[in-house]
Amino acid sequence: MDSFDVDQFSPEQRALLEISLPSALEIARLRLGTLVDIRQGFEIQMKGAIPEAVHIPMFEVKRLLGDKLTEDEQEILDTGKPSDIDIKGLLTTINRLHHAHDHLLLLTCNSGRRSLYLADMLRSLGYPKALSVAGGFIAWKKLQAGA
Repeated sequence: MDSFDVDQFSPEQRALLEISLPSALEIARLRLGTLVDIRQGFEIQMKGAIPEAVHIPMFEVKRLLGDKLTEDEQEILDTGKPSDIDIKGLLTTINRLHHAHDHLLLLTCNSGRRSLYLADMLRSLGYPKALSVAGGFIAWKKLQAGA
């Protein structure tokens, strides 16, 4: 599922784009940021959801923003149930979280690869407060198991 090459980011870039899971959870708890789960709907159904996370599926975001999907991404998008999100809904949601509430966008996927890619993409589109949660849902699941 997470086929994005994280090696395309230098350690310095990753340090600017990533936040640790404990820090992200504390920021969300303090209502200074919002967890945004970018996994596809079927992933959430199969593996579970992070409580209070906003769901915005990444492959649909890429498609809506005019980014070319890989063959694998398109196949994954085609196998899932289409979401109700459209470009207006996407931008309204992101702007509401990012600008109106002055929140950090704390992006999480399964392992932290897709969210790193999307954090970089959103920053290039003028959303400087987008961060990838290191380790993603896998790290969150491990933290819950240890709690």
